[in-house]
Amino acid sequence: MRQLEKWTDWLCDERVGPVSAAVAFALIYCLTQIVVMTLASHFVGTGVGVDDSEQLMEMRFLAAGYGSSQPPLFTWLAILAAALVGTSVLALKIVKYGLLAAGLVAYFAAIRRLGYSSRAAAAGMFGLLLFPQIFWEMQHALTHSTAIFCFTSVLLLALVEVQKRRSAVSYALFGLATAAAMLSKYNIVIFLTALFLAAFSLRETRAAILDRRFLISVAVAILACLPTAYWSLTHPQDFLSHSGGFGVAGGGSAARTAALGIFGLAKAILNFAALPVAVFAVAFVLARRSPAPPPQPGPWPERLLWRAIAFGLLVTLVLVLAGGVTQFRDRWMLPIFVLLPAVLAMRLDAMGERGRKAQGTIVFAGAVVAILVLPVSWHMHLNGGDNRGRIVRMDYRALYDQLTADGPVTTVVSSWFWIGNLRLVNPGLIVLDDEIPDFAQSIREPAVLVLMGDKEPPSVVFDRIAKAGYAMDTIHRSVEVPQLLGDMPRQVTITRLHRITAQ
Repeated sequence: MRQLEKWTDWLCDERVGPVSAAVAFALIYCLTQIVVMTLASHFVGTGVGVDDSEQLMEMRFLAAGYGSSQPPLFTWLAILAAALVGTSVLALKIVKYGLLAAGLVAYFAAIRRLGYSSRAAAAGMFGLLLFPQIFWEMQHALTHSTAIFCFTSVLLLALVEVQKRRSAVSYALFGLATAAAMLSKYNIVIFLTALFLAAFSLRETRAAILDRRFLISVAVAILACLPTAYWSLTHPQDFLSHSGGFGVAGGGSAARTAALGIFGLAKAILNFAALPVAVFAVAFVLARRSPAPPPQPGPWPERLLWRAIAFGLLVTLVLVLAGGVTQFRDRWMLPIFVLLPAVLAMRLDAMGERGRKAQGTIVFAGAVVAILVLPVSWHMHLNGGDNRGRIVRMDYRALYDQLTADGPVTTVVSSWFWIGNLRLVNPGLIVLDDEIPDFAQSIREPAVLVLMGDKEPPSVVFDRIAKAGYAMDTIHRSVEVPQLLGDMPRQVTITRLHRITAQ
């Protein structure tokens, strides 16, 4: 037990060369995931999951937008990584864990720049690893949510620098961080609104917002977002393609819709924040016998973060009621509660020895959870789980050989983006599903349609093919694609596509 306490104190207070031990842990952790997952995929031969396979489809070309109701920044970073290391699992993992590491380090740095102890910064950073959506969901799925996590942390650090320095450079960097957050995931608007309102409500930060140089931030953010904003306006169907996932007016009557919305929001909040709140509470209880000074009012950084969380909840509730939203995903709460571990860890700094012990417990819990998740994340990376997750186990080299058995193939079309894994076999392949913008202009012959017995109805892609001026062969070829790790083969139907000749 004593050794565990020493290890925790080392994480909280010591350094590894020029960086904090906590930061070194985060960097080594993310580097380990990049190396292990890449090597595991290389030796076993498995593909990647649904979110990563979608990126494989999209990172073939640089564009201001890619549809699927998601901003393009993650894909831009994936294109950059692929330019350096090739279209591969390595490129995808470099982006994902690079963003995760950058977000953790920026979060740590923001707490330190606000004047709090290294122990508080470590507790805040490891407190993030208690969110299931961060320590688990981001490790085996999710792409854009990883980007929004990173750039909410970067945005917080940029705001702190603006308040501290009030220089033209700091305002420009704040604008750039704002743009990066906007281009990560659109629900960042809630975080931006909440942070702006909180900063404007405090005397200590209001002056930084009212400074004329704040216009530099606004100008930089607008200029950086302008291409994607224009793309969204000119591609409204692609921009709003997933808007049905909010369950708008799903309750029928206004009262029932509002009740469902409030209940769904409360459930999402509970699912997202229950574990870290519980761990912080247990940590405080375990340290309750340690001495603590009399309570003091929280300094302005704590009030800023508490107000940002409160404004975030208020803005979300207004949007839910005004928009008639009834369906939620837990990860949508990230822009609201990403600040929670920081503000709790900062409050513990004012509690003397009691706070130090509680911070140590949080660091220990976060580190242990992160380490325990490692082998499970490797298993999920190679096995993918059930149903759609099993796409990682298909032998895509064997499928590609089947596709090209009758001649070369330039374009592969399918009803959803599992087929993006084929670009791990042939990076030059054009792979499309019905959500790819400019579908008709992207097809290059020879082209084939590949369908698997999945849950996506193929009728939509049939319509896209017809509107693009192509027809399907009347002869379909059904093949068995082997699955790795002992699974039974999967049935896949292959159909050649031909351009319809104008009469």
